[in-house]
Amino acid sequence: MGRANCFRLHPVPTEPNVKHQKPLRIALTGGIASGKSAVASEFARLGVPIVDLDELARHVVEPGQPALMAIVARFGKGILSANGRLNRGQLRERIFNHPQEKSALEAILHPAIRAAQMALAAQLDGPYQIHVVPLLIETQGQSLYDRILVVDCDRDTQLRRLLGRDNIRTQLAEQILATQADRKERLKYADDVLENTGDIDELVAKVGVLHRLYLELAIARASE
Repeated sequence: MGRANCFRLHPVPTEPNVKHQKPLRIALTGGIASGKSAVASEFARLGVPIVDLDELARHVVEPGQPALMAIVARFGKGILSANGRLNRGQLRERIFNHPQEKSALEAILHPAIRAAQMALAAQLDGPYQIHVVPLLIETQGQSLYDRILVVDCDRDTQLRRLLGRDNIRTQLAEQILATQADRKERLKYADDVLENTGDIDELVAKVGVLHRLYLELAIARASE
């Protein structure tokens, strides 16, 4: 039987990866265009606090932010739009055309995003939080979370969604996919897997199951 439209919950580990904290921190990850945003939006609709690292990545490069000034110092004013904002498309093209510059960009962005993430998480409450971490495996951040949820779909679906969403060249889309963690590698670290190959009603139902699971885990931990 194929894996499409399958929903799997791995057994709850007896020893969590990190020291117990309140609230429970769930890392939501997955390949580009796998549907992480749709899953996060449904958790948010259920009242779950969301810490979205993509949103924080956009915030830390707003005009006047130290990270943007550091990027301009490293890559030049040519990566800015006429309005002084970061030209993401141009920067992305540059990184993919000059892969050796990726580490320099990450050295600027990752600490800034991490600091913003921890500051926001400290302000949020609730039994558990969802942290949307697109590059969780690539940045080896697994140990920072109590549980890992992977949103999964096949590569052809990713490519189709990416081309339709971002209106980019197929070559660039292929390059983006090639820089991300291998699908099997990502799934290896998953505590829970949500296969996002169906319609929105199926996604809503799957998130509902996970929501109940995470509430139960949070309650169980609180009673220890």
